[in-house]
Amino acid sequence: MSITVKALQKTGPDQPFKVANIERRDPRADDVVIDIKAAGICHSDIHTIRNEWGEASFPLTVGHEIAGVVEAVGENVTDWKVGDRVGVGCMVDSCGECEECRAGQEQNCLNGSVGTYNSTDVDGTVTQGGYAEKVVVNERFVCRIPDALDFDVAAPLLCAGITTYAPLNRWGAGEAKNGAPKKVAVLGLGGLGHMGVQIAVAMGADVTVLSRSMKKEQEALELGAQRMLATSDEDFFSDHKGEFDLILNTISADIPVDRYLRLLKARGVMAVVGLPPEKQDLSFGSVIGGAKVLAGSNIGGIPETQEMLDFCAEHGIAAKIETVGIGEVDVAYDRVVSGDVHFRAVIDTASFADAEVA
Repeated sequence: MSITVKALQKTGPDQPFKVANIERRDPRADDVVIDIKAAGICHSDIHTIRNEWGEASFPLTVGHEIAGVVEAVGENVTDWKVGDRVGVGCMVDSCGECEECRAGQEQNCLNGSVGTYNSTDVDGTVTQGGYAEKVVVNERFVCRIPDALDFDVAAPLLCAGITTYAPLNRWGAGEAKNGAPKKVAVLGLGGLGHMGVQIAVAMGADVTVLSRSMKKEQEALELGAQRMLATSDEDFFSDHKGEFDLILNTISADIPVDRYLRLLKARGVMAVVGLPPEKQDLSFGSVIGGAKVLAGSNIGGIPETQEMLDFCAEHGIAAKIETVGIGEVDVAYDRVVSGDVHFRAVIDTASFADAEVA
């Protein structure tokens, strides 16, 4: 029997969110039912539901930064029990058999992973995300939230945390170079950037924040960055040419990629995690000269996501958030786009209890 829950839903890209009843699939023997305590708002949610990444399947509930408590488990579930503190990120299933899945890189499943929303579920329905009371997930896609992390600050880690942790970990942000910390630049200090700063600092990097202005300088320093630089300064690109070992690019807007690549040392890496709707211009000469690397990174697999959660708990890292009620999400979306949220908005799902279905 399917489970009926309240959720925030849009019926089209230009429509407001409304509280609606949605159906969660009948839990299978290997499924976990989670009572959602907090749901983060990710810019990907906004891109998707506004049709900026293609036409979404409406009516739709988004949200892939989910934190909550296990309410029920299927008869074959062995790793989870009722009452466990858990989280769910951008995926809820994959084939589990291909080379990528076996390597713990389920996000690259060769047969296609199942996204938490706007994807085709195992029963053929469209997956609905975490702006809701409950969610049903395959047990392999559940992560344990350490006791040191409250649900509201842990929720954004399930996307923003792993999205920044994975490339910093892969490209060795914490590995000393010639006996000195690696020089890491975080481009953009928003929902992703503020996590990247904290994680890179905890890994041992010398971190600089790059932003258009110095408006967030105090916040950057409080997060642990050594300094902030304004990219709008007249001589910025010439003054800082060849300075950084690694640039974590979190910008979801059009930027002069070639100019930023010149900031890298020889054999330096720009890891891109921000996905602007527009195509970006690039000259191959910008990577050929100095044998530089321009790399993309898309979240991480389930083992690395758990590793990230444990790392954040160990180092006292959490998302900096603003909490919003279910009636404030449309306004929160506009604030996220305008850069007015410091730094992540998280929905208090307890407000569903008193909400009336539209």
